[in-house]
Amino acid sequence: MELAQKKCVACEGDMPPLNAAEAEVLLKQVRGWALVDDAKNISKSFAFADFAGAMAFANKIAVIAEAEGHHPDLAVSWGRVTVELTTHAIKGLSENDFILAAKIDQIQH
Repeated sequence: MELAQKKCVACEGDMPPLNAAEAEVLLKQVRGWALVDDAKNISKSFAFADFAGAMAFANKIAVIAEAEGHHPDLAVSWGRVTVELTTHAIKGLSENDFILAAKIDQIQH
């Protein structure tokens, strides 16, 4: 099953984070995302024509994040939204981060 078709599952910290090799495998399934912070996060920046476009995109991400129960860190500025994903409960990456990344990539902008 493709990542975008999966649903995020609750994570209470009772599982280990993905190691760098596991994260690299999932990273190949999302477009343009990069491993950062010693493979504890993934990040991607999206460009827009103006601030209003960036805010509209951030709001679309918020709707998906609420539906999935998994929330990214967003940095919104004029013409740019940077998204960073990690699973705070395990202090690293989980499949949830890649599921949300795949869903974000499907948003039209």
